[in-house]
Amino acid sequence: MKKATDSPDRRAASTSKAAEKAPPKTPAKKGAGRPKAAEVEARLVELQQTAGRLFLDKGYGNVSLEMIAREARVAVRTIYIKFGGKVGLLRALLQDKRAEFFADMDMDQDPRPVREVLDEFATRLYRLLTSPDAVAMQRMLAAEARSNPELVDTFFDMGPNVTREAIARYLSRPDVRAQLRDDLPEAQLPVHLINCIIGDQLSRVLRDQQEGTPEQCTKALQQRMALFYRSVLR
Repeated sequence: MKKATDSPDRRAASTSKAAEKAPPKTPAKKGAGRPKAAEVEARLVELQQTAGRLFLDKGYGNVSLEMIAREARVAVRTIYIKFGGKVGLLRALLQDKRAEFFADMDMDQDPRPVREVLDEFATRLYRLLTSPDAVAMQRMLAAEARSNPELVDTFFDMGPNVTREAIARYLSRPDVRAQLRDDLPEAQLPVHLINCIIGDQLSRVLRDQQEGTPEQCTKALQQRMALFYRSVLR
């Protein structure tokens, strides 16, 4: 005799009862997931700040990637991935410091009068180059120039060379060049302007001192810029 098979209704009822008796499933725990973009950015900023502090405190040549990684609580591999190594970290530091002072200034497109544009540029550059970190960097460069040429090359690539090129582009604009004397050695103008802006920078580097009070520094800068205008404008 053939064994009777369950009907569809009977199987459905059996399945329903079994489901009622089964214990509820515990939801799977969600993993921590990837860090948010803001968190990643904050970690990179902290890493750069740590590297900058170590460079200035101990000297570029005396700081290893292992030392930076340990202080910043990151893996050495992270530094290689994000910056390509110690030189890349230095480049990022110099680039960020420059952006801090010039991010919202575009001399290539600025329609204001020449004196107004250059006066603002001079004020920003003076503040940048006379800041404590900049003076400390320049002292470090002087001390390590011969033993770490990559340090000097990186500094010039990200600092003075960028500044000189920006000045040269601005002074070569047709509307600006028309206001300059015809007999000027154009290749010398960027360095001439920078020297007028920074004044006696060697004293600040070697003696670690400012020109005076903020008011005195502003007045001295204005006097040097007046000399620049007198020497180049028609």
